[in-house]
Amino acid sequence: PSSKIVNMALFKEFPLAGLREGMRLEFRLEAFNAFNHPNFGPADTALGDGSFGTITSLATPTREVQLGLKLYW
Repeated sequence: PSSKIVNMALFKEFPLAGLREGMRLEFRLEAFNAFNHPNFGPADTALGDGSFGTITSLATPTREVQLGLKLYW
């Protein structure tokens, strides 16, 4: 089967020039496999096996989200 993965990143910068010139704070949200689309692994190819031809695993991980905060000074 085909693979569909959408990775996204959103960020917002807040100026902190009142504290120090050029200082800013960045908030970041990153999502990997953002729409949580299942990408199935290969089918079982063991001929004499009871699960022959079935797909029992995922090829890619499920949705992962991470947040970040970065201070530039």
